[in-house]
Amino acid sequence: MTSSHAPSGTRDTASTRRGRRRFGLVAAAASLLLPLAMTATAAAATPSAQPSAGAAVQVPVLPRPTGHDAVGRITAEMTDAHRTDPWVPSAGPRKLMVSLFYPARRGTGSGPAPYMTTAEARDFLADKAPSAVPFAPEMAATREWARADAVPSGGRHPLVLLSPGFTFPRATLTSLSEDLASHGYVVALVGATYEDTGTTFPDGTTLTCAICDQPPAGGVAAIARSRAKDISFVVDQLTHRPASGDAPLARVEKSIDAKRIGMAGHSIGGDATAAAMAHDQRIRAGVNLDGTFFYQVPKTGLGNRPFLMINHVMPGVTDKTWTKAWSRLTGYKRWFAVDGADHGSFTDIHVLADAAGITGAPGMTATISASRGIAITRAYVRAFFDHTLEGRPEPLLNGSSPAYPEVSPQP
Repeated sequence: MTSSHAPSGTRDTASTRRGRRRFGLVAAAASLLLPLAMTATAAAATPSAQPSAGAAVQVPVLPRPTGHDAVGRITAEMTDAHRTDPWVPSAGPRKLMVSLFYPARRGTGSGPAPYMTTAEARDFLADKAPSAVPFAPEMAATREWARADAVPSGGRHPLVLLSPGFTFPRATLTSLSEDLASHGYVVALVGATYEDTGTTFPDGTTLTCAICDQPPAGGVAAIARSRAKDISFVVDQLTHRPASGDAPLARVEKSIDAKRIGMAGHSIGGDATAAAMAHDQRIRAGVNLDGTFFYQVPKTGLGNRPFLMINHVMPGVTDKTWTKAWSRLTGYKRWFAVDGADHGSFTDIHVLADAAGITGAPGMTATISASRGIAITRAYVRAFFDHTLEGRPEPLLNGSSPAYPEVSPQP
């Protein structure tokens, strides 16, 4: 894979970024969405998202995982030889980068896992906050808690697949990934090549977004359908191919319980969760974090499988795709709204912005702290998978909780 596969090379151009913002803004205006898949993208991309004058730049530190297990992380390139890349056919087979988080033996591993590459950080900042591009080295060095190439702890574990928001690097769901792994889950954080601001592959090539300046044929729903295919391929790779040897990847694959698979996603990744469940019966439970259902839940539902919906509160705004999806879900279902959150509160975005001193972006409206948003997301997503994949009673899902007064059951 070379830089020639990306339509605009391995770096964004100014015209591409302007077009990307136009697409996000048009989508936002047209849809009047509460958890719009592009809302934070469009808002955060405006030039007003910039470091505060005199702000001290710091290396971001993610909140510590809350579970008892140490966490390991390995990164794998996966190539689907049977599928041409849908966005850049000239690139050949669809290639993905996947970060695997898992329960690990304490004291093993080569050191803290890197958050993202400097090139990925630079491309992300160039799109979202151009004046903060000098912060790229610090963002790339964000302190996460997983240990690179740590030895898996053994045993059998449920698998949770995570899908990030449109244009967002997969790293922005690291806090959620680490926490689930610390509670005994194997987590496959699946990147979206040519759909995010930049993905670096093992050969050093960083591929930038090919569809951010204009929607693909089939609209945004086509992105969700494509991701559903990505997810099914990753499940195949992790559960069907022979796991041989004693390398961490092989040992992680051996530890996965293929009968307990769930998926969660942020923004378009949440929509992709519904799409993946509609086409892959192996996914037993799903979570949509603040993502509009451009791909609609089928009229017949998702086979009575459990589904969790969490959105941030936008007074006076209702996303009709959510009410329609809710009416079509026939299995165990829960819907919660988080007051004081914004679209990025369910990700690492506010941790990164706080460290960079970035303020003033129209989409950054949260009144709860970065750590609080992450804590809420971790608690409810983990409770949902504990209940649906592990069979544990979880009172947190039964209504309001004094521990999380910002969260209210819907509809």
